[in-house]
Amino acid sequence: MKKIIGVRFKKPGKIYFFDPGNLEINKNDNVIVETTMGEEIGIVIVPKREIQEEKMATPLKKVIRVANKNDLDSLEKYKKKEPEALRICKEKIKKYKLDMNLIDVEYKFDGSKILFYFTADGRVDFRELVKDLAAIYKTRIELRQIGVRDEVRKIGGNGVCGRELCCCSFLNNFDMVSIKMAKEQSASLNPSKISGNCGRLMCCLKYEQEVYEDKIKKLPKVGSIVKTEDGEGTVVTQEVLQEAIKVQFRKDDITTYKTYPAKDVKVIKNASGNDKDSIENTVDSEEMANLKELQKLEELEKRDKIIEKEENKKRNN
Repeated sequence: MKKIIGVRFKKPGKIYFFDPGNLEINKNDNVIVETTMGEEIGIVIVPKREIQEEKMATPLKKVIRVANKNDLDSLEKYKKKEPEALRICKEKIKKYKLDMNLIDVEYKFDGSKILFYFTADGRVDFRELVKDLAAIYKTRIELRQIGVRDEVRKIGGNGVCGRELCCCSFLNNFDMVSIKMAKEQSASLNPSKISGNCGRLMCCLKYEQEVYEDKIKKLPKVGSIVKTEDGEGTVVTQEVLQEAIKVQFRKDDITTYKTYPAKDVKVIKNASGNDKDSIENTVDSEEMANLKELQKLEELEKRDKIIEKEENKKRNN
């Protein structure tokens, strides 16, 4: 068995696991740990526990020490310098006429490095900017390009639901969100209604998707012929959360509709093909303009993911 603790460096943010060794560490303690980026200070979220060593994908890095008063004083000291560093960097960006938007700045707790976070539509040659900043601060400088989701996480705000943004309160990772998710959840395909503050598809579509996928498996597809207590009809609508379907009946040129729990009907003939997997086959012509706009958002999200992977690769090398 191996002892581990879970440490978070930002709130909200991903939890990373470390080997506490023989140190006495409690939940909510600040600790200094060794990472691929050097020494970092974080807060213990998962208290000490034991797991089987074979369940560990890679060896854990060790906790160096519990943060002492000097570490915390140093952290506070450099935190106070961040607004000034942000101002100076913005002035330098204007000087070099760089097409980038500076979002945030972060000192390492010991002042050994300053990270500047920015967004940009493409690659930016900021080598001269880095040299200039290094000459001013006499320390290591890193400029890190982030996506618009990370930008909004840093800025904060409220969603259309009135609550604090998910990315600012509890969402640790950004997963891919697709139009297919919105369609399966019967959400509006109007971009203004299913886009978040970042201009990308709402994250909540992703973390609710698993529930919808599980329930959809229990429902006949739209277009299926089913047998009900009132006779045979065609499924025209799936009411996913209620695990119910709306069935259309045609008799003597009269069309009627009735909703049934999915468990109370029997499928006689399932709908052919994979229409539910093809968004274009399930929207009418009036929705096509919105669909094209949403497809642009999907492409932007894919680009954001590529940028994120490239930045992570740089940090790990």
